[in-house]
Amino acid sequence: MMRAMILERTATLADRPEPLRQVDLPVPRPGAGEVLLQVLACGVCHTELDEIEGRTPPPSLPVIPGHEVVGRVTKRGAGADRHALGDRLGVGWIYRSTGADDENLAPEFTATGRDVDGGYAEFMTVSQDYAYPIPDQFSDVEAAPLLCAGAIGHRALRLSGIADGQRLGLTGFGGSAHLVLQLARHLYPNATIAVFARDPDVRAFARQCGADWTGDITERTPDALHAVIDTTPAWRPMVEALANLRPGGRLVINAIRKEDADKANLSELSYHEHLWMEREIKSVANITARDIAEFLQIAALIPIRPQVTTYPLEDANRALLELRAGGVKGAKVLVPTGR
Repeated sequence: MMRAMILERTATLADRPEPLRQVDLPVPRPGAGEVLLQVLACGVCHTELDEIEGRTPPPSLPVIPGHEVVGRVTKRGAGADRHALGDRLGVGWIYRSTGADDENLAPEFTATGRDVDGGYAEFMTVSQDYAYPIPDQFSDVEAAPLLCAGAIGHRALRLSGIADGQRLGLTGFGGSAHLVLQLARHLYPNATIAVFARDPDVRAFARQCGADWTGDITERTPDALHAVIDTTPAWRPMVEALANLRPGGRLVINAIRKEDADKANLSELSYHEHLWMEREIKSVANITARDIAEFLQIAALIPIRPQVTTYPLEDANRALLELRAGGVKGAKVLVPTGR
């Protein structure tokens, strides 16, 4: 048997502050082409809140959330010979898809921890094609946020079209953006990086991480930006980010869903001020296996150093509540007791 945290119904955290229940379940068996992982660490992502609160609801319940998983191979299904027993592997948001370059957009895309059971447990299974070797430079808890927050940040940075010497903005500075800043510093050493965040302590953390300028989301940078990556669940930061773009600039929204609480701020969107002069908005949709594999190698070369707060697996509800409360510095990671 294994311990797992399961989601049995969707509800807001305000209505149900402990949405996950700890249960004992049979250890899953790997099917053909699959490996069984003993979970060593699993990151806590804002997308879990979107699942729990019903913005991107699981197709069936109960389900085990979690899609930033680091684990060790303990069993292999028939034909699963890509990874050896004992290998340390990572699993991200993409559980399986078509394998094509645009597999993140395909109807076949299946999400870890939403469409199938994920890593808020002591064991999980995954296709050998969607499990990635973890570089030795990273501990288990350091590697966990790289598998989604880092890899999706890598995709967002690429979609931003930023070039060395240009000006990049990061709106929100949580689990993903603090990794994107390190990545951008490596790839574009002459870029100017601005960080927008409501919390003064988070802005101070961004300066410690190397931001050139920090301010509240309503502030304007001294010079207009070539691109902004928005990692927040809110609408107000999106409108303010557009106002900080230069002509021809691009806003990349790195979020699975936006919440409705402040959606009225869209009424302040001005075509002339925010969109005219060929400013554009691009969303980030899911992720590909290639994104994760490439990013892990780049992250190891830098090397990226995530700031991580750890919680026992059974404290998943507390980690989610603290994530909802905001003011997050770095990433949150669950660790099965004794790991």
